[in-house]
Amino acid sequence: MKDIIGTIKDKVSLSKLALLTKPNTLSLHVAVLRTTSHAPSTPPNPHHLATLLTLGNSSRATASILIHSLMNRLHRTTDSHVALKCLLTIHHIIKRGPFILKDQLSVFTATGGRNNFKLSNFRDGASVATWMLSAWVRWYACYVETTLYTSKNIVGSVGREKQKDLISSFMSFDLIRDFALLVCMIEEICKVPDNLLVENNALLHCIMELLAHDYLSTVNEIFLRVIEFKERVELLSFNDSVELASALDRLTSCKEKLSHLFSTTKPSVDTLWEMVEELNNKIGMVNFKKLGRRDSVSESARFGDRVIRTSDSLKFMSGRLRLNMTGV
Repeated sequence: MKDIIGTIKDKVSLSKLALLTKPNTLSLHVAVLRTTSHAPSTPPNPHHLATLLTLGNSSRATASILIHSLMNRLHRTTDSHVALKCLLTIHHIIKRGPFILKDQLSVFTATGGRNNFKLSNFRDGASVATWMLSAWVRWYACYVETTLYTSKNIVGSVGREKQKDLISSFMSFDLIRDFALLVCMIEEICKVPDNLLVENNALLHCIMELLAHDYLSTVNEIFLRVIEFKERVELLSFNDSVELASALDRLTSCKEKLSHLFSTTKPSVDTLWEMVEELNNKIGMVNFKKLGRRDSVSESARFGDRVIRTSDSLKFMSGRLRLNMTGV
């Protein structure tokens, strides 16, 4: 019955498009509609998805129409299945879509502020199942938005060796910023709703597969940065090292949840956790030494202060005194 109702809704939507849409853009809106059909629990048809991505590579104007049509469908629907398919389509665009389409997606969301997908209050009360799926819609919107923001603000997917060279040229401040963004990605992954629904829902299963790929690619990005941090940990400022240690702690707090979500045997994952622990310990030791030196300098300065104040015959200009004390 749900399939029949969904098919009817899609046919009505197609009829409206034929009446209200300009002929030269009709095929673009139809491509969005077919990719995000009402069919419950069924992921977007691969052929329809591939067609949409191909159309988005033809021109900037075409890409803009596709993104606006997709976003309008996402914002107007009250159907949890349609909303999830829209978000899944956006996820595919971010990960493997042509540059023009991704660029138009970035332009569209750049004008909306936080919660650009505007789904924090999404509720589908048609049934108990759709009510539960609504939690997935709200989470997935936040996750896809985080993915889009991260993809725009960290090093792109170049060759591994080139990426190593590029990362090694980063200022520590920028490297820590990148690392924090990647940790945010991991944290958003860990906020995925209870996956008890996944077994009997092909759409959610498809989302979880994409999530697993994102997890492994994010691990690789983090791995490269942890290697670089190990090389320069002793050169980090105290404030930078504290900020990095905080990000490492946030990452470590995700470890248990990730092990429940993904049963991966990738050596890189186990190696990463070992390196994170080593780096955190090394930061602690380096900062302990820095604090020890700082306390020593502070005590020396206080002693110098006492000697100067007890000698009435010594006169210093305040500027010179500050310079001397800095030198200590």
